[in-house]
Amino acid sequence: PFPGFLALVPVAGTVLLLLAGAAGVRDGILARNFERKTAGLFSSNCVNAALALPPLQWIGKVSYSLYLWHWPVIVYAGMLVEELTFAQRFACLGLTLALSALSYHFIENPIRRNGWLMANAARALVPALLLTGTGVAAAYGNAALAVRAEDPEQRAIAASAAEPATARAKACVEGYDTVTPKPCVFGNGQRVIALFGDSHADHWSTPLIEAGKKNGYRVETWLKSSCRPSRFSYFVTKLNRDYRECDQWREQAIKEIIAARPSLVVISELALTSSRKMAAGKGEPDTPDAVWRAGLRSTLTSLSKAGLKIAFIRDVPFNDENIDTCVSRALWRDKAPSLCDQSRAYAANDQMAAVEREIVTSVPNATYVDLTDRFCNATTCHVFIDGQLAFRDQHHLATPFAESLEPEVERRVISKVGR
Repeated sequence: PFPGFLALVPVAGTVLLLLAGAAGVRDGILARNFERKTAGLFSSNCVNAALALPPLQWIGKVSYSLYLWHWPVIVYAGMLVEELTFAQRFACLGLTLALSALSYHFIENPIRRNGWLMANAARALVPALLLTGTGVAAAYGNAALAVRAEDPEQRAIAASAAEPATARAKACVEGYDTVTPKPCVFGNGQRVIALFGDSHADHWSTPLIEAGKKNGYRVETWLKSSCRPSRFSYFVTKLNRDYRECDQWREQAIKEIIAARPSLVVISELALTSSRKMAAGKGEPDTPDAVWRAGLRSTLTSLSKAGLKIAFIRDVPFNDENIDTCVSRALWRDKAPSLCDQSRAYAANDQMAAVEREIVTSVPNATYVDLTDRFCNATTCHVFIDGQLAFRDQHHLATPFAESLEPEVERRVISKVGR
């Protein structure tokens, strides 16, 4: 990560430019000594000629604007797109240049050349002092925030939210553009458990892999971002279209799982009601219940007819905001994390789960595994359980908490279904 050895590149480049510029200085002992020692290594005429080129002159003029704009562009691009392609990174560069040019011509220059400010030094000094004072106050506040962010509780929450599940940590959750499955293998047991699904299957990978190792299983994963195992096409916001790559990948994954002949297929996926909550107000096309029901039944039936045992894990509760942020904010204010708890009526999707259970249990060799009681009582779904952050965002398990569910996964999935 930067800064590291890569920091040498811009630093060395800056030093070389300074040295080359020094070669053009004609006054002083330092310049004369420099010219003698570096004769033939640098040509001040060449450097000056290069730096005099209009494109480089223009970059120099807007360099401060470039400095101001590049970071927000990078940050927001990373928030909007999970993995930036080369073309997207290049587009970010173009956007940064465009924003820099606009702010240079329409903000920086007009203020710098403002006649009213230039006519009286005090007019420029007063707003400058105000802005400087504001900056100092903000810096002081940020320093206080930085100290508070080092609180053990805050650090634990940040670490829990940042830790990826075992499969994702090994780059075993495939991206949106993939159409050919690339399964990963965890462990060296004689028997095989296949883990099949989207990121809501991935967050079970940590406890499942550990429980599998204890019971002589190796876990093979077929995981793809936002790609449900249920056979139906659906709209994905990040692509702004139907997820055709998922349809192709899913069919190939089902064929490969059947060919692998695992002892057990563990399936989990984002609940349809959860995706509807995320899409609320965005005008996205919805998937009718009947389409989802038929798709789920079709996938389960294909695996069941091949003689495979199936454990379908019910989706986790859905929260109305990112739980790591909510809990961190509550603790910051010396409040209890329970302020972030959700009503079961909203979070648990019980009605949809009842339909899901009926479909799963109607398919031979398929078992419905419901761990909702680890999160919810009759009225409330908790987000901070046994002193741990349960969710890293709205609807994905925090990995340390998922790891603590290994005994439950062993008891309810492997012991009950897998044997």
